[in-house]
Amino acid sequence: MSMTIRMFTAVKEFGMSNSPMILYENESKEIHEVMDRLLKEASAKVVFLVDKNGQLISSAGETDRFDTTSLASLAAGNIAATGGLAKLIGEKEFSILFHEGEKDNLHISIIGGAVILVVLFDSRSSLGLVRLRVKQASELLAAIFTTIGEQAEERKKRGTSHFPLDELTDDDIDNLFC
Repeated sequence: MSMTIRMFTAVKEFGMSNSPMILYENESKEIHEVMDRLLKEASAKVVFLVDKNGQLISSAGETDRFDTTSLASLAAGNIAATGGLAKLIGEKEFSILFHEGEKDNLHISIIGGAVILVVLFDSRSSLGLVRLRVKQASELLAAIFTTIGEQAEERKKRGTSHFPLDELTDDDIDNLFC
């Protein structure tokens, strides 16, 4: 089974303990297909999926024009800041944020309390269309992450390695560079 480089911090909402997770190729592909479809159906410019620590999980669209690391980190910081505001007024969290600019708009939503979906769009789309398509994509993404969490917990119960790179030896690593 091949794996992607994508790692993120899992949370209990998807049946996972707070520990680093690795997306395997098939899971990463499923996520990216949902992201691509959201990009097209929402007429968005860019779609990012970020964990709550600010690590980019997946992206689609015109990503070349952005510092994706900074965008992911700032989106997570935005969620954390508004989470603090929510608590101050007695709310658990604000699950959807919207920022309107002169040319571009950001729609930010939390999926399953665990990951952040960021959609950048302009006048070619509308907030209503983006919200509708985000809702549909969020359900699909939540199902994917639930499955990932269940599989990780099952591997943990069986005692198989939670982190596939644990199986590598120093010799395996040396052979990669020969």
